[in-house]
Amino acid sequence: MSRTLIVSALAIFTAAHFSACLSFDSQFSKIAPGTWRGVLELEKITYPAKDERNRKTVLLVREQFQEGELPFNFNVVYKTDTTFYVEIINGAERIRCDSIRWGWDKTTARDTMNIYFPEYQSYIHADVRGDLMAGEWVVTTKDNYRIPFRAKAAQDFRFTNLRQKPAADLSGEWAARFGTDQAQQDKAIGEFKQEGNRLTGTFRTETGDYRFLEGTVQEDHFWLSCFDGSHAFLFSGKIAGDSLLGEFRSGKHYRTLWSAWRDPNFRLSNPDSLATATAGGNIQFSFKTPDGRDLAYPSPQFDGKIKIFTVSGTWCPNCRDEQLFLAEYLRTNPDMASQIAVVSLSFERFKDEAKANAQLLNYKKTLGLPFDLVLAGKADKKEAEKVLPALSQVVAFPTMIIIDKQGKIRRVHTGFDGPATSKYGEFKEHFDELMKQLAAG
Repeated sequence: MSRTLIVSALAIFTAAHFSACLSFDSQFSKIAPGTWRGVLELEKITYPAKDERNRKTVLLVREQFQEGELPFNFNVVYKTDTTFYVEIINGAERIRCDSIRWGWDKTTARDTMNIYFPEYQSYIHADVRGDLMAGEWVVTTKDNYRIPFRAKAAQDFRFTNLRQKPAADLSGEWAARFGTDQAQQDKAIGEFKQEGNRLTGTFRTETGDYRFLEGTVQEDHFWLSCFDGSHAFLFSGKIAGDSLLGEFRSGKHYRTLWSAWRDPNFRLSNPDSLATATAGGNIQFSFKTPDGRDLAYPSPQFDGKIKIFTVSGTWCPNCRDEQLFLAEYLRTNPDMASQIAVVSLSFERFKDEAKANAQLLNYKKTLGLPFDLVLAGKADKKEAEKVLPALSQVVAFPTMIIIDKQGKIRRVHTGFDGPATSKYGEFKEHFDELMKQLAAG
């Protein structure tokens, strides 16, 4: 549903003037500090030659958003004269990337840089020349998954720096359905906040949320994107009266249509009802931790404790949000922490078991998780169901299983409404209430 932004020569002058107001300190040893605008090319972009443009009325501006591109912003911050980190920006979220490899490519006679994402097995490789870079985003756990990337320094706009008057204020909640062009449709709730042309928010679904989205509203069109090193989401849409019609793209491999409308009575299914414990079902497992210890349930180390077992994966941002929530809860509630045992059953995309366990060790250290993670199998819901036959089904990563001190499954919570959603605070309150009830026996 997106369209190429077409602007007049006057708008180009305004955009160029605005960009010229942005500057960066010319004294740097490797790469220009400050805000950059990055772009992932989800499909091959063809730019018209100058002589093909309509010189009388319009020009196509390459620096503005083009159909098939997923834009995002990042900061380059120097710690010393020669060392720096990159901070990916998605709305209120900041993802700090400290692992950076700088080098020189003899074949191109250019500086090169790899930016490694801290938790996910992916990185950006780019050739650097002055205030420009070009390369690709690479996901190492998928076969030949590469998306072309480019970036330009001193640009703090995401999609466009135009300020065309929005046709409507999209703030608030929207009932939505994804897959309107497919036989299977999924329910969602859009949560948006609009300030002038700037649009932020997320979509909540019955299996998790789309995390921190950021974008713009221009006249009757809008765009939102999120890039976190694991997922690359692009939403485009059109305001059609009281409804929204749009397209969703996830990386280069998936796209579907969606629609949304205002409905205060629209609800998602209760996340505690999507998967349940089977009659007489009991959780049992036996694994080795990444550092070689035996970990089994049931076993004496779990006796007299509340058990929380998560169905997770280090490739999953919603799982990351859930793991960080649990870690924070244990640290800020020491009296409760002594009564709770947490284990993350991790289902990974690695084909090699040694690499998967190395990833789990690094993941635990990077996030500061005070509980065990074990490799439980491949990243597949059916594989998770084989490990956990006591559940009626596994609908999503993550899934949280809560077992009381007597060994009874008390809750199976599917998905996770993370910090990008309005439901995060409510979830934390309900979780704390349940923990206190179970601790009291």
